Amino acid sequence: MFRSIRIDAVLIQAVIAGALSFAHLHDLAEAAGQSGWKAWAYPVSVDLLLVAAWRRLRGARRDRSAWTWFVIALVASLGANVATAGLLDLANVPAWLRILVAGWPALAFLGGTLLVHQPTQPEPTAAPAPAPAASADPAPVIDRPDVADEGPEIAPAEPVPALPEAPAPASVPVLPPALVDHARKVATEHRTRTGTDIDTATLRARLGIPEDLAGAIVAQLA
Repeated sequence: MFRSIRIDAVLIQAVIAGALSFAHLHDLAEAAGQSGWKAWAYPVSVDLLLVAAWRRLRGARRDRSAWTWFVIALVASLGANVATAGLLDLANVPAWLRILVAGWPALAFLGGTLLVHQPTQPEPTAAPAPAPAASADPAPVIDRPDVADEGPEIAPAEPVPALPEAPAPASVPVLPPALVDHARKVATEHRTRTGTDIDTATLRARLGIPEDLAGAIVAQLA
């Protein structure tokens, strides 16, 4: 334990400053009417309050209560050092200083209690990183040869050949009733004269009509 302590100029300076401050506080308390062990307890009380406030500030820099008690303990320590430097007649201490020295134990007890029992504000922690979103890709299909097939594979049905489209029926010409009656008279006269039914070419020549129209009339007269 003692091997980890390095004796350097800073440590020696801290020991000397602490001893002098301790002695000044003791002299001031003794001059204010605190004799015996009580005079030695005052420096310990001031230094402990100063250390407790400093430790509190290390954990919470923005703690106003810790800053308040740190300043009070520092003023008490500095005040004792300045007062014993010849600015105060230790043989004739004023009444207000005696009151401050007598009231210091209660003040130090209050400050130490508040520093110990006041909860420390936790440091803000960073928010946890959001979990990565699930991938939209489908899960890969794993080929497992040890799993038997549930049934025989069904071959896809052969496509049914399309049926040939039927030819569109030829348009039938509209036969005027008067033309049909006239054609019937001509056909009757041809049958009486020749003994045979009239054909399409003869009816076309006799009536002077198109061949398709003549053929439709012959088909209707048959």
